[in-house]
Amino acid sequence: MNRRDFLKTAGAPALLAMAQPTLIAGTAETSKVTSRFVPTTNIRDYLSREALRITRNALANPPSASEWKQIERIRRTQFLEMMGLAHLPGLQQHPPVKVTVTGVIERPGYRIEKLHYESLPGLHVTANLYVPSNIGGPAPGVLYVCGHASNQKVHYQAHPRRFAQLGFVCLIVETIQLGEVAGYHHGCYREGWFHWYSLGYTPAGVELLNGIRGLDLLAQRPEVDPDRLGVTGISGGGATSWWLAAADSRVKVAAPVCGTATLYSHIHDRTIDGHCDCMWWVNTYGWDLADVGALVAPRPLLIASADRDGIFTLESIRMVHAQLGKFYRKLGAPQNLKLVITPGGHSYHQISRTAIFSWFARHLQNRDVPPDQIGDIDDSPEKSESADTLRVYVSGPPADNRVATIHQTFVPLPAPPRIQSRADLEKERHHVVSELREKTFRAFPQKAPPLDVQIEFEYEDGNECGFRFAFTSEDGWRLHGKLWRPKNLSSPMPILMAPRMAGEGRTDTRSFLNSIPFECARVEFEPRGTGETAWGDELNWHIRRAAAWTGRTVASMRVWDTLRALAAIRTIREAGQEPISLAAREDAAAYVAYAALLDGQIQNLFLQSPPATQNAPSQKDGRGPAIEMLYCLRVTDLPIVVGLLFPTRVVLGGDVPDSYNWAKDLYSGLGGADRFQLLRDLRQWKSA
Repeated sequence: MNRRDFLKTAGAPALLAMAQPTLIAGTAETSKVTSRFVPTTNIRDYLSREALRITRNALANPPSASEWKQIERIRRTQFLEMMGLAHLPGLQQHPPVKVTVTGVIERPGYRIEKLHYESLPGLHVTANLYVPSNIGGPAPGVLYVCGHASNQKVHYQAHPRRFAQLGFVCLIVETIQLGEVAGYHHGCYREGWFHWYSLGYTPAGVELLNGIRGLDLLAQRPEVDPDRLGVTGISGGGATSWWLAAADSRVKVAAPVCGTATLYSHIHDRTIDGHCDCMWWVNTYGWDLADVGALVAPRPLLIASADRDGIFTLESIRMVHAQLGKFYRKLGAPQNLKLVITPGGHSYHQISRTAIFSWFARHLQNRDVPPDQIGDIDDSPEKSESADTLRVYVSGPPADNRVATIHQTFVPLPAPPRIQSRADLEKERHHVVSELREKTFRAFPQKAPPLDVQIEFEYEDGNECGFRFAFTSEDGWRLHGKLWRPKNLSSPMPILMAPRMAGEGRTDTRSFLNSIPFECARVEFEPRGTGETAWGDELNWHIRRAAAWTGRTVASMRVWDTLRALAAIRTIREAGQEPISLAAREDAAAYVAYAALLDGQIQNLFLQSPPATQNAPSQKDGRGPAIEMLYCLRVTDLPIVVGLLFPTRVVLGGDVPDSYNWAKDLYSGLGGADRFQLLRDLRQWKSA
């Protein structure tokens, strides 16, 4: 094949830069080759930049009251979806709450009911209800949501007690993380359960659900006026206060404490590293906190925060307030938004506590009592109840309690699709691809930057020749690859491509590609996090969590990189005229298979020892395979993706899990059994 023909370009003028003569296959000629320095980004800069873009877009152009009325319902639906509650539409009907009272404590001026309620069958929430004495009629109700303190309802008891003394009925609810039966908030943070992102699961959603049902409990009590409900809490409870006020319009007033910051701050300042997984949603739609706050407006919202909080920076707190301030003014209710900054670290202060009591008195009791006159909590030992006194499960927890395992069953997964014809296949494939583009890969650039493909140098070595190339995947990401072929291989020439893997040896991918008996040109490319853009394993834990908060994952970024590598090769006219096959090993099989599905033009797919499923835990420190993709398990799973590639030839080698039998059976049922092969080793493959 003539090298000049091979290097002809289609729509890639950057390839035409002239360089010195070179020698390929014994023919000296002028080469269209250039090698130039292109600054590239790193993963931390990239994630900070993407987080900043999301933060700047939050309420950048706040809608008018009439415009907001048109879109508020859609936005709230999206929020509930990102919280993982879209499968619970019955919540909107507020069915009666099943409550069990296990004891009552009488105190001067109020009583405490020890109770637990079911937010879902078997999901029991422990709580204490503080009811004022002699209230004379339905009183306003307050839901106090706890932060991450041990013995939560004991630790924070002075707050509901003070609310009761002020005439409010106050329900203090414990989290699944640190209640009387401990569950899990720190799945990704501590346990290596990064597949939570694939499930579209966040413990924030469970706490939101428990809070909504807590409001239902208050609303069904005869002592409570259901039209006067408020919510407050600190830290994790501060975050949940945001979630509840945004999701449930029955909340008439809210006061999140030490739970406010921008996404940009969380990523850029790395405060995310100190945050529980319940502090954010599954960010498929690319929201920031101000977007959540918009769902609260124009209802009264008091934001209380500390000026030296190590996980919520003062600058970002002020930014959220400023963003919401524009919206509240647009809605004609600037008086309903207030910011209280207190001195010190992550904690309450007398200033924040009394401001909240005054705020609730004004908006729920129609009493204008200044903070310096409303009175503060009394947390002296003689006024405090013991853990034994406030314990709900005096005789042990219910036998059916699901708190410790709710993360395993909260998300309903779709069954494998029933496909009996090619028409069924096309319909299912269209559905899956549409859903993936809308949710899992929504963070893909809306407008891809120019590929700017560069042939950086050519080489020959014995009977082989080839070149190194570069291309732009996303703005700031300059990735590389290498193509090689036998010098005697003439056009037309099929292409076999494989990605490098993180942490592998310098020639491992080359050896893998050469082991597949296929007469073709071969391409090794470097998705981000491998080769020249590699980051250290010690950064993986941070990257996997930070990326998810920005609406992407390591694997989804590599899906995009694979698609861009395919596009780069196709810009070379001679390569683009022939079909391309993909190959991958182990965890790389996940993103390569998804890329093949989205691309829709792959001739053969070779996978060596692919993962059994994306619904599986990873390593606790974040090292190792990173195959999670936001929300994907709500739509499909890796073995299903492989089946949906029909009639692409699929060749699986090595340790192939039984989960791929579904794909094998699908191929057989559609008359393509010969196009799906299981081999002990890909080296055994024989081209048809």
